[in-house]
Amino acid sequence: MDIRIAECPFCHGSEFLEAKQEGHGALQSCHSAWHGCTIYHVICRRCGSVVRSYVKEPEKLLKKKDRRENQ
Repeated sequence: MDIRIAECPFCHGSEFLEAKQEGHGALQSCHSAWHGCTIYHVICRRCGSVVRSYVKEPEKLLKKKDRRENQ
């Protein structure tokens, strides 16, 4: 899924940066012994607001038995 953000909802800026949060700040699943998932943030260059946060592989946060086939 490719989500495009055209405008910051806070300052109406139109330029964005992408940053990642990993290591001890990574997202940890409550259902898995997996070590964590990098969180990506889309940040407005004008006001610095985080306008979107996401993980690239959300399936890894599920229990192995609940993951979709053919991943």
